[in-house]
Amino acid sequence: MAAIHGHCDPAFSRVRELLQDRVRDGDELGASLCVTLGGRTVIDLWGGHADVARTRPWEEDTITAIWSSSKVVTNLAALLLVSRGLLDPDAPVSTYWPEFAANGKEQVLVSHILSHSSGVSAWEAPITLEEIYDIPTSTAKLAQQPSWWTPGEHSGYHLANQAHLVGELVRRVTGQPLHQFIADELAGPLGADVQLGVPERDWPRTAEMIPPPPLALPDLGPASVAARSFAGTPFPPEAPMTPAFRHSRIGHAGFANARALARIGSIVALGGTVDGRQYLTPATVARMLQEHVSGPDLVLFARLRFGLGVGLPVPQTLPWLPEGRIGFWCGWGGSSVVMDTGRRMSIGYVMNRMGEGTLGNDRIASYVQAIYEAVNALPSGSVPAVERGEE
Repeated sequence: MAAIHGHCDPAFSRVRELLQDRVRDGDELGASLCVTLGGRTVIDLWGGHADVARTRPWEEDTITAIWSSSKVVTNLAALLLVSRGLLDPDAPVSTYWPEFAANGKEQVLVSHILSHSSGVSAWEAPITLEEIYDIPTSTAKLAQQPSWWTPGEHSGYHLANQAHLVGELVRRVTGQPLHQFIADELAGPLGADVQLGVPERDWPRTAEMIPPPPLALPDLGPASVAARSFAGTPFPPEAPMTPAFRHSRIGHAGFANARALARIGSIVALGGTVDGRQYLTPATVARMLQEHVSGPDLVLFARLRFGLGVGLPVPQTLPWLPEGRIGFWCGWGGSSVVMDTGRRMSIGYVMNRMGEGTLGNDRIASYVQAIYEAVNALPSGSVPAVERGEE
């Protein structure tokens, strides 16, 4: 049986037991789970296997594809610019990217892109993966498309292209490509092992992915926003195993471990400042967690609430996530980031056995519920000390 390694405060021992049980039972092939509380790491666990053949153990530095959990990192890059007064969420996208006004998109605001309500939820089909990996080509295509609904009226989850839209805004404002801005302004200063794409030197420590069961979709009329969105997002679950995906620098192609996601998430959990460095102003954090659109999502069909760049708690859709000043998002298969400003807590989770859906699954639900049970049982104002060393 693959062992669980790392450290876990005794107050969170139930979380460690859950991870161990799921690895033992085969629900997890390999995974890592990390929690920071008040800026201190109280859980940093990993275990299982990094490959389908179970010949490579999941190590402390193993990374894996995180799919749409990448959007949290990508959107934080834009919010850094908001905090610096360089990007205005209330401004039309065309203020920074004039070509985007084509086909009636003059009224699409920066906030509409960050809240998945721009009306541009995917590429017009047909579109190939090769075109999507070519960032200038695929971004130019998005600029020429019309919106598929009135911007701001509804959310329609931007399955993969939100990262291209945000990435182009970052490039237009800073002159840097998204992956370089993230490396210089987020990952580097935080010491977070997260990157867009993954260089060949890191392939030996990159976990293999097991695809999820086929996605069950209702009957969709070909003209529906959902049908057009899925047709315009032709990513198979095996894509992260391919050189083309790993060589791409698209904002949807993030690779990380749980430690990196929790570290990134601590920016929000701690109110914008980590280790004495301010990444976001308190006002930006507050605006990020303010509801900008809510209701049945036109692509995912679930009732969702979006702030700027993050989802917000929706008890009827995600009962495992409590209400409060919390931002989160999940990647296809289960990887997740939770940022709780009330408890000053961030949670990161990644795995390589993909589960069903795009809004988490029973694994992340069980971990998050156990984490909150432990935190809520702590004496008021306490942050437990962490005993380092392997368990």
